[in-house]
Amino acid sequence: MLTVRSRPRETTDETSLGPAPWITTRPPGPLAQAAVERDEAVTSPSHTRPYPLVVKQARGSVIEDVDGNRFLDFTAGIAVCTTGHCHPEVVAAIREQADHLIHMCGSDFYYSPMIELAEKLASMAPGDEPKRVYFTNSGAETIESAFKLARHHTNRKWVISFYGAFHGRTMGALALTSSKARQKERFGPLTSMVAHVDYADCHRCPLNLTYPECDTACVADIENTLFKREVPPDEVAAIFVEPVMGEGGYIVPPSTFLPKLRKLCDRHGILLVADEIQTGMGRTGRMFACEHTGVVPDILCLAKGLASGMPLGAVVAPGRIMNWPAGSHGSTFGGNPVSCAASLATIDLLERQLVDNARQLGEVGMRKLDQMAARRKCLSHVQGLGLMIGVEVVKSRDPHRPDPKMRDRIIEEAFQRGLLLLGCGESAIRVCPPLCINRAQLEVGLDVFDEAVATVAG
Repeated sequence: MLTVRSRPRETTDETSLGPAPWITTRPPGPLAQAAVERDEAVTSPSHTRPYPLVVKQARGSVIEDVDGNRFLDFTAGIAVCTTGHCHPEVVAAIREQADHLIHMCGSDFYYSPMIELAEKLASMAPGDEPKRVYFTNSGAETIESAFKLARHHTNRKWVISFYGAFHGRTMGALALTSSKARQKERFGPLTSMVAHVDYADCHRCPLNLTYPECDTACVADIENTLFKREVPPDEVAAIFVEPVMGEGGYIVPPSTFLPKLRKLCDRHGILLVADEIQTGMGRTGRMFACEHTGVVPDILCLAKGLASGMPLGAVVAPGRIMNWPAGSHGSTFGGNPVSCAASLATIDLLERQLVDNARQLGEVGMRKLDQMAARRKCLSHVQGLGLMIGVEVVKSRDPHRPDPKMRDRIIEEAFQRGLLLLGCGESAIRVCPPLCINRAQLEVGLDVFDEAVATVAG
């Protein structure tokens, strides 16, 4: 039986539960197994659980399960827990706000946390124009709101998204999503007048070109093919784009991609909507991923890491765009005061230290994963920005032969060794730990990942 206790280097920090990985009972232990059986009897079978982790508590970058096993977390609640699990400053902000006001619908009345956070986000967002903020509860709601805002402002109906993109599962967002067919199966008809085009994934270019030779031919294809054959450009309200593709495989496009997309939109009066739900709030080593190329989107979509795990999303746009009248859109819980307080504490931590930590440790992670890929024939295409890094699992270094079954076995083996990972795309593994992770934790986690790869792939 595999037993992994403490690692050779210290991996604790001031918020940690203790050294990790620390596996004393092969997961799932008896308490975890009992919880899984109870859950499966009463919750929706639509959930996708990659392994039987049953969480008891978490601090920083460490999660403890109900049987006392401790895991290094390289998932951050799917890139949500930017400040780490239960950061003391975020917890204190939640407690203080809950003691004063838990709810008073922000669509109907006013309260200071919502106003203060809107002011902060409006000042932080890229671009010099004065901005307004609309609050939601989640990423999918944020996309739905941006979808409606784009149509309302332009009085156009068509919207363009990219193959591989994930924008959410509600009906409008799902029409934009093009990640996995299962996500759309039996849910049609979806919101109409949505077109999809290829994303700038140079590793799998259908023209067999590589950057900079291609000069982002996928953007030119929108103009030369889509606009000529299917969608008149003057009927397109918006193009939705992830600056780094998330669920579709952690794909980093060439640096010319977003600027060319910006020019295309400007040429035809189309709104550029940046879906920064996963990439935003410091994940890529900048507060917003679009800042890496200097592109200013017309509409910015935020959620996930915005409030360190509290339900909150936001649409940020210039006042000239967010000019819809009273009653045209609203939310009962969007901008909840407790979530807003958590977000203000989160942003403070990000600005003080965590964005910079993501940038610095992202460079460490990329180097270590590159070295790993050079040794392991099953690893390919290490790419990322900050602490948003993906690596493909393939057959014998062939980028055209993804190996999703081996990917899943590696993730399972890592779990057994005390490391939490998630897949994305067809066969990629993502590395997206909390932004508070320290270097020792990151390096030990990647060592465990390497051991899992070696065990599975030989």
